[in-house]
Amino acid sequence: MGNRILVINPNCSQSCTRGIAESLAPFAAPGRPPFETVSLPEGPPAIVTWRDWFSVAEPLCRMVEAEPALAYIIACVSDPGLEAVRTATRRPVFGPFRAAVAAALARAERFGVIAFVEASKARQRRALQAMGAEPRLAASIALNLPMETLTDPQAARGALCDTARQLVAQGAEAVILGCAGMAGHRAAVEDAAGVPVIEPCQAAAVQALLATA
Repeated sequence: MGNRILVINPNCSQSCTRGIAESLAPFAAPGRPPFETVSLPEGPPAIVTWRDWFSVAEPLCRMVEAEPALAYIIACVSDPGLEAVRTATRRPVFGPFRAAVAAALARAERFGVIAFVEASKARQRRALQAMGAEPRLAASIALNLPMETLTDPQAARGALCDTARQLVAQGAEAVILGCAGMAGHRAAVEDAAGVPVIEPCQAAAVQALLATA
């Protein structure tokens, strides 16, 4: 199974894992490595606190060491364990938030983020600072909804669309969906906001395909 791109959801939410897999389905094509999406059995129901964020680093490393692949995507939009996992393999490892920021910067001068919870903002701000991209952030607004609400096909859609419009009003020319659980809402949110909306696992998938071409 070493010819795949392994996408690891570091929480144990099966609905979130299914949503990630569905968002990556359009990237399947003859001649491309397949995406295999799995959850982390030891992971929490969602990456909410800093303790959750730190707790998944070692289990992610062990999974990557045991599961050969052409590349790996850590499918959480606060990129938990990214630096640690990169020490566990010589293969490329991608963090969706960093990939999404790169995609946003390619399309807009300023971007906004729909964060999962308030605590997500600090983790994402740290990544932005490391990338030198914090000045390009127009605003970040936390949705503060449970993971199982986000992954429902309709329950969170109105809140997501309203939040995207708020970000545009604050100067965002592109919007990043700040949780992998939001993956199924990208097209609807883009229609509502009228600006590009970036789903981070898709952004990471593009980078992984380029890296393995």
